[in-house]
Amino acid sequence: MESHLAESVRAALAQLPDLPDGFDAGAVEVEFQTPNDASHGDLATNVALQLARPLKRAPRQIAEGIVAHWTPDPARVEAVEVAGPGFINVRFASAHLAEGLAQILDAGADWGRTDTHADETALVEYVSANPTGPLTVGHGRNAVLGDTLANLLAWTGYGVTREYYFNDAGRQMRVLGESVRARYQAAVRPDTPTKEIEGGVVVPESFPEDGYRGAYITDIARALADGHGDALLDAPDEAPFTAAARDAIFAEIEATLARLGVRMDEQFNERTLYESGAVWEVVDRLKEAGLAYERDGATWFKTSALGKTEVTREGGEEGKDVVLVKSSGEPTYRLPDIAYHLDKLGRGFSLVLDVFGADHIATYPDVVRGVEALGADAGKIDVVVYQFVTLVRGGEPVKMSTRKANYVTLDELMDEVGADVVRFFFLMRSPNTHLDFDLDLAKEASDKNPVFYLQYAHARIASIERKAEETGLVAEGGADLGLLTHASEEALVKTLLQFPDEVRAAAEARAPHRLASVYLRDVATAFNAFYRDCRIVGEAPDLAAARLSLARAARTTLANGLAVLGISAPDRM
Repeated sequence: MESHLAESVRAALAQLPDLPDGFDAGAVEVEFQTPNDASHGDLATNVALQLARPLKRAPRQIAEGIVAHWTPDPARVEAVEVAGPGFINVRFASAHLAEGLAQILDAGADWGRTDTHADETALVEYVSANPTGPLTVGHGRNAVLGDTLANLLAWTGYGVTREYYFNDAGRQMRVLGESVRARYQAAVRPDTPTKEIEGGVVVPESFPEDGYRGAYITDIARALADGHGDALLDAPDEAPFTAAARDAIFAEIEATLARLGVRMDEQFNERTLYESGAVWEVVDRLKEAGLAYERDGATWFKTSALGKTEVTREGGEEGKDVVLVKSSGEPTYRLPDIAYHLDKLGRGFSLVLDVFGADHIATYPDVVRGVEALGADAGKIDVVVYQFVTLVRGGEPVKMSTRKANYVTLDELMDEVGADVVRFFFLMRSPNTHLDFDLDLAKEASDKNPVFYLQYAHARIASIERKAEETGLVAEGGADLGLLTHASEEALVKTLLQFPDEVRAAAEARAPHRLASVYLRDVATAFNAFYRDCRIVGEAPDLAAARLSLARAARTTLANGLAVLGISAPDRM
């Protein structure tokens, strides 16, 4: 509906007299909002206020001109009015509400899907945890955000590929193998000398200084001891221990993601970028372009030539370059990631979406600069940066007990509150805001718990349908939806009809919290008001059938919205 109205506004705008030379009415962005005050109509746009400066006219004059040239479909729009300094308010026709409700019922599980981005493809990269340990709470927010953004893109027509990027080589994996080897030695030789490290932890004497301490390392070592006895004591290096750790940890990661309802289509190993030479090709091409140079034994990326600056002690700004390859010969994060993004774009995706933690906020712009400097279309890259998570109980930050290491695993969090709650709470705030995960609220089975509120509304409607069926009331098509004229009925229909636009808006803004915390709650609240004001079972058959159809449309919308979020829609609670 909103896209249709926007086109109508642009068509009317193009008919205004004396438009400035070069003004393209067809390119004007027209956004509609639902007014807080229902007396102001069903939708409103401030496009006239936005155009006051470019058109050099009073906003109200622009609004009146648009309305004068606007001929909306009378089957959809009852009235268009100018209000205040230049707002344009739209009131729906009753026939539009009945027609829209019928469309919801016909669409069923597809209600909310649009073809806005049909024939476009998107690669969404998320999670991307190296196989060095279990997934933590921080990884969980990444996983849920990425998975839900992929769902949103798919619901707007994109062909979506979900990719997990990882590195199972390099120093951290070597240290992982050394950590397992030390624990293995202790497992097969109980008299292995030990030492005490920071925090009073006792480890085998051969344990690396910065080794991985989690109990999962001991579990992997014991499994090797059970399977091989002491045959690996004379292994020439840590390779068999690294391989065993990688396989065991990846199996645990995959199981955790499956439990959370997260699936991946592809995996991409950073190591392949080295094996193909793609990483070093980036260095060579940047040098050829005069954008990379050697200094102090390191290779630097001349980002200062691409607009990167830093604040000086005097408060001014100066150009800033960054290291691509350390003097040790080890590449920094930026180098393989430039190569990886060139590979992504080379696969022909319309959109390349990355989900990164806040620790990437200073580095990903350099990656985009590198991609652009090497001639690829960096405009196809979009990055969602999320802030970190604090677990809270009784209003205070807490650390849940863990057998793994000095962090909270995602599995432990799901053990305490359930996968649905974990997903919803990770989505209920904007990604760019810090999230306080309230464990007390998460476990509360009341309307105070936002995911319970939505799921209970869905279950209540399912219960109503069962009760209606028991009394012989059915609404299988043919119900006279024009009978739904009560204010609460119309308010619910109007809320339901916003769903496709809400999905599209959440996808475009990369903002699943708009769907989770705002729109779906509005649906549940509107349904509860309808249920309070409008009896179904016991009313005249025609009106009861129409109201039952409306309840079913509300259940469909809730179920589809929860599906986008990756959350179950129970029929009983």
